[in-house]
Amino acid sequence: MAGLMAMAKEQKMKMILIAISAALSGLAIIGQGYLFVQIVDRIFLKDNSFSDIIPYLLWLIVALFARTFFSYLSGRTGIKMATKVKADLRSVLLNKFSRNPMQASLQGQSGEKVSVMMDTVDEIDSYFSDYIPQVIQSTIIPIMLLVVIFMEHATTGFIIIITAPFIPIFMMIIGFNTKDKAEEQLDKMAAFSGKFLDTIQGLTTLKLFGRSVEQKEEIRKSSLDFREATMVVLKTAFSNSLALEFISMLSIGLVALEVAIRLIIFQDITFFTGFLMLVLAPEFFTKLKDLGSAFHTGRGSIGAAKKLERELEETADLVVFGEESLSKEEPPLIELQAVSFHYGEDAFALKNINASIRPNEEIAIVGKTGAGKTTLLHIIAGLVRLLEGKIMINGKERSHFSEKDWFGQLSYISQDPYLFSGTIAENIAIGRHADASRMEIEQAAEKAGLTELVGSLEQGFDTPIGEAGRGLSGGEKQRVAIARAFLKRPSIILFDEPTTGLDLQTERILQTSIKELSKNSTVITVAHRLHTIQNADQILFLENGELLSTGTHDELLESVLAYREMVTVQRGGTVQ
Repeated sequence: MAGLMAMAKEQKMKMILIAISAALSGLAIIGQGYLFVQIVDRIFLKDNSFSDIIPYLLWLIVALFARTFFSYLSGRTGIKMATKVKADLRSVLLNKFSRNPMQASLQGQSGEKVSVMMDTVDEIDSYFSDYIPQVIQSTIIPIMLLVVIFMEHATTGFIIIITAPFIPIFMMIIGFNTKDKAEEQLDKMAAFSGKFLDTIQGLTTLKLFGRSVEQKEEIRKSSLDFREATMVVLKTAFSNSLALEFISMLSIGLVALEVAIRLIIFQDITFFTGFLMLVLAPEFFTKLKDLGSAFHTGRGSIGAAKKLERELEETADLVVFGEESLSKEEPPLIELQAVSFHYGEDAFALKNINASIRPNEEIAIVGKTGAGKTTLLHIIAGLVRLLEGKIMINGKERSHFSEKDWFGQLSYISQDPYLFSGTIAENIAIGRHADASRMEIEQAAEKAGLTELVGSLEQGFDTPIGEAGRGLSGGEKQRVAIARAFLKRPSIILFDEPTTGLDLQTERILQTSIKELSKNSTVITVAHRLHTIQNADQILFLENGELLSTGTHDELLESVLAYREMVTVQRGGTVQ
């Protein structure tokens, strides 16, 4: 509640506008009541002609219009508040996910994150568009009505004061339960979204392994859980409405009974006063009922807010960048000083990595499967945040330099580069921040060995490819990724052994492209192939998340037994 209220208070002018609208709406309601009672009194008791009450009818129309207009203004202002808050929250979430994509991808399913950004943020809407305006209205308008009621007939005012507190009591009893149920519903919805998207993405794999039927049952169970959670929330809402309706009707009935006794038996109040009480009392309780309904939705919004807070806390570990510019004249000196990182408690960890990568060097990161090679590459790239240690760039901490400058000098080519739905030319053009000309795209493709492939296609560079590169082989996707790098002309190139698993001809094409690409760059490669390791200026040999040794191929052969054993296995033809 405190977090949502703080967001509301940031929009002071809108809050003031809602309060002014509520006060003016209260005046319109009171005026409407007086005018309506006056018209009835004059026609039925005082025998006024129709022409005599025309001015009252005109003012009644003005009061009705004013009440409608100010209610609309209050609601519209609340919607504007909600729109701004939702946009800000989505911006923060998107910024968190995009600035640290590796960490975000490790925490939950993609479908869950989409559900959080869309559905959970939407649940916040009712707090600002409904609950806040209604709280302000139900604070101002009932007080105004109560003052008028006490001025006209104090007994009715006392009845209202005695019965009215039961409404907020029921609101609190039911509302607190609503928050927990709404939070549970959002969790079920996120789980269902995550499971559904995960299954769709892996449908081919499930079919091949004969597990599609089991997964279908999992989706059915997840959807039923979501349905049950939704029905519980609706049941709570209906219970809330029934209780509020019962209390307000009982209270209005007591007021009507008291007025009838005073008017008919004791005859100590006028028709005008009695009828006015019967008009204003329902207005008083209607506002409290509306607050009760809004309170229910507000508690649901608080459940959504709690879920958003947890999501923001989970994705809070961002790589820190500053504002300084980084020279692009030559590759920088990169130093890793006591670098440590882990994916979570009791999960894999890199510990105390110290290394110096000089400009234009070819660096090979080697080790057994699970040693931490790719994780170290992610750390150097700036995709995950360090838990301890520093990364120095030309003698300054990387956090001093701007994110744009750092990633502007960097190209990362993984074993499975991601291609977007679009044309081949569009996918290559991603390598350049500014618009790239068609000639530059074609030159980059030629250097990456794509000319023959593109020439064989009817639409050439305008050939559409599917999401995630569907329609292209693994080697062809690698060549598109390398074409991006040629277009970008980076000073630091990170390779996660892109030639692994490719046929010899495709590997030779890529090796030639990589050699050309590395002429003016520092190249850091997660290496599995012996020929890549042998040609490196410096080898970082990892074992169980620790940097066991550094040096050239010959130096490590002489000094490190584990490295010598690894090379011996490679020479024997065993694949790592």
